[in-house]
Amino acid sequence: MKEKRISFGQGKGSLTHNNREFMADNVDPLRTPQNITFVRQPIGEAYDQLFEESTERYNAKQKRNNRKVHGSYYEHLFGVKPCNTVRTAADKRKSFYEDVVQIGKKEDSGYGTEDFQLVADCLKEYMEGFQNRNPNFYVFNAVLHMDEATPHLHIDYIPVGHYKRGQDVQNGIAQALKEMGYGTGKQAIARWRAVEIEVLNKICLEHGIKPLAPEKARGTLEVEEYKEQRRQADELALQNVQVEAQIAVKKAVLSTTETQLEEQQKLLGDTQKQVREATADLIKQEHKLEDSEAELSEVKAKVSKAQQDYEKQQKKSQSILCFLPDLEKDRQLEMQFSEYHGELRDMLKSLVSIMKHKDGIKSVVDKMENLVIKAQDKAHKADLTIYDLRVNQQNFDKLYADEQAKSRSLSSQVQKLTSEKSALTNKYNSLMAVYRQVESIAPEAIAQAKRVVEAERQREQELQQLEAQSRKNKKSWGLE
Repeated sequence: MKEKRISFGQGKGSLTHNNREFMADNVDPLRTPQNITFVRQPIGEAYDQLFEESTERYNAKQKRNNRKVHGSYYEHLFGVKPCNTVRTAADKRKSFYEDVVQIGKKEDSGYGTEDFQLVADCLKEYMEGFQNRNPNFYVFNAVLHMDEATPHLHIDYIPVGHYKRGQDVQNGIAQALKEMGYGTGKQAIARWRAVEIEVLNKICLEHGIKPLAPEKARGTLEVEEYKEQRRQADELALQNVQVEAQIAVKKAVLSTTETQLEEQQKLLGDTQKQVREATADLIKQEHKLEDSEAELSEVKAKVSKAQQDYEKQQKKSQSILCFLPDLEKDRQLEMQFSEYHGELRDMLKSLVSIMKHKDGIKSVVDKMENLVIKAQDKAHKADLTIYDLRVNQQNFDKLYADEQAKSRSLSSQVQKLTSEKSALTNKYNSLMAVYRQVESIAPEAIAQAKRVVEAERQREQELQQLEAQSRKNKKSWGLE
């Protein structure tokens, strides 16, 4: 069974870091998408969800205005708007608490090792049961980081306690621990952490990992002759004065260097944010352009089809119009009518002729009436044909004009979007140029600043250890 040491400690509580709104140097951005976010809720929203109703109940009971909670519960406790870092109230309550949980070290469980995914699975299983095990610790942000050296959890929670006096629901870690059965006093948090570590131990064992207990430091001190002790004590006293002076100087240097480091990190973070926003705008504009181009293509297809239909209608109109010349060819009706008219005129020249050709007159009149009916029928059909043709032509002309207008409008829109895309592309390229310049300078500057900070911190620790050892020696020798 593989042996791995478990780390379960209190974190600084930086939601900007946890949610990768700022990318530190030790983060591999190519693996950031592998991070697992279990819950991500703005802290202001979480406070309103947990305490808003109880604040309203509390205010409703108060008769004096100066005893009421004004504004949000968060602002009442910490005096500021909700923010992404831990805030401490006047009564020592913190805006939220963070625990960082890790299994193994970089050497045996880091990226590239065979157990990298194994420890991640254990941490995921542990996190999935955290909220049920701890109902009074409201988890509003929890992330499993897979993009650093070793997988680890950041669990950010707000302790919720219930009270008989004052506001009935409050931020209170002592009361939250008590309600969950861990008792009271300074050891309550230690008892809770021991139970959680045991839960994690069981999960590790189920996955073939033997969890190791934390290492403990030990040491011995050899007592020398009193005279020698006195001499060393005097030397240590002098060293203490020198050490304190050096610590003061180093702290000043360290503070300045840390400020410069924060400025470099902020510059890089702001530039990264601008690049991300410009990239998002560019992608959004490309999508709009693609949609407009697709719509334009569809309208052009409709215009093309309308053009084809228009040409077909023209051909149909020509074929219908070919019918009209047939009316001219059918002049024989007119000629026959003229002949019948001549015959009738001859028959009606005199009364004797009328009496003689009475039957013939009736026959000719009947024939003339038939010719008139035929002529009227053909004329009516021709009128209907021409009217329908005119209406159809007008409808097609309107449809074609509408599609042409829509096509021109979309072409103009596509041209405008193309111009906007070009402007966004130029802006994006400019930002990328600035970002590359900052990126080429910032990492080295940040790395150098970090090296200075680390060296100064190490030196400060050495000086503090020397001072502590001096005091320990003096105390053991009875000189204090």
